[in-house]
Amino acid sequence: MGKNSRGRRAVAEQLGLIDQHDEATGAGSRTGSRGGNGGSTPRPRAKSGSGGRRRGALPSDGAIARTMIGRLFRWAVRLVAFFFLASIALVVVYRVIDPPLTPLMLIRPLEGVAGINLVGINKKWISIDDVSPALLRSVIAAEDGRFFIHNGIDWKAVDAAQKRNEQSNGKKLYGASTITMQCARNVFLWQGRNYVRKGLEIYFTYLMEFLWSKRRILEVYINVIEWGDGVYGVEAASQKYFGISASQLSAHQAALLASVLPNPRVWNPASPTSYIGRRAAMIQGRAAGVGLGPLQKAKTGTDAPARLEKKKR
Repeated sequence: MGKNSRGRRAVAEQLGLIDQHDEATGAGSRTGSRGGNGGSTPRPRAKSGSGGRRRGALPSDGAIARTMIGRLFRWAVRLVAFFFLASIALVVVYRVIDPPLTPLMLIRPLEGVAGINLVGINKKWISIDDVSPALLRSVIAAEDGRFFIHNGIDWKAVDAAQKRNEQSNGKKLYGASTITMQCARNVFLWQGRNYVRKGLEIYFTYLMEFLWSKRRILEVYINVIEWGDGVYGVEAASQKYFGISASQLSAHQAALLASVLPNPRVWNPASPTSYIGRRAAMIQGRAAGVGLGPLQKAKTGTDAPARLEKKKR
C-alpha cells in the first residue's frame, strides 16, 4: 500500500468512514478460509456500507472532504450558538451586577509593560444616584445629546458624520458613537478600528438597549469609561483631578471632565488647554438644557420628579 493510500486510510479511520473492527474481521476470515484438511471453504461476501461501498474499502477523496466539511460546519454552528448564549447571559448578569473588570483595564497594563509606561487600575464604583447631576448632564451633552431618544445607534448622527467625512476628504474623521455604543465597546470588547469589532459593538449595543434601561447604561458607562492612564470611572477621576467625590462636582468641573472624554490619556481636565477650556464652556452651556427625568422613569416606572433633579436645587 502506498504512502498516499495509507494517509487517506488514516484520515478515513479518524473520521469514522472505515470500521477498523470490520477490517480485522475481514482479514481473519481471509487467512482462515482454508480448513484444517487443506480443503477450502467459500469466502463470504463483504457487506456493503452506505452508498454501496464495501466495508473496509478505502473511501473516495470526495467522501472524506464532505465528511470533514460537515464536521467543521457542525463545530462552527456550536461555537456561534455558544457565543450568543454566553453573550446574552453576560449582559443579563451585568444588568444587576457591576462589571468587576473590563478588557481595556487588562489591556492597558500590558501595553504599559511593552512601552515601559507602567499603569495600574484606579477605579471606584459609585451609584448613579450619588453622582452630581451636573456630571450626568455634561456627559450626555458632550457625547450623546439624543441618548434618551435613540435605540442604541443614532442614525441621524451617523448620516451627519458621513457627510462631514466626505467634505473633509479624509483629513479628519468624525464619529457617531453613542453612549450605549461606547459602553458596549468598553465593557465587552477592545479598542481599535476594524469591521469585526464594529460588528460586535453593534450587536452588544442592541442587546444592551433591549436588556438594560437607559439608567443602567449610563451608570455602567460613567463607571467604566477611561479617564486617564489607569483611571476608570467618574469617582476615581474626580478624586484624582479635583480631590473631591463625584457627588461634589460643580457644573464647570463636570464640563471639564466631559470635555476630555474623546482623548482622556492626552488631555487633563485639571490643566485644560485653551481648546479644552472652550470645549468645556460649550458643553456647560449645552448641559443646562439636558433633562434627567427619563432616568427616574427607568428606575420607578413613573413620571415622578427625579431625585437627581432635586439635587440641582
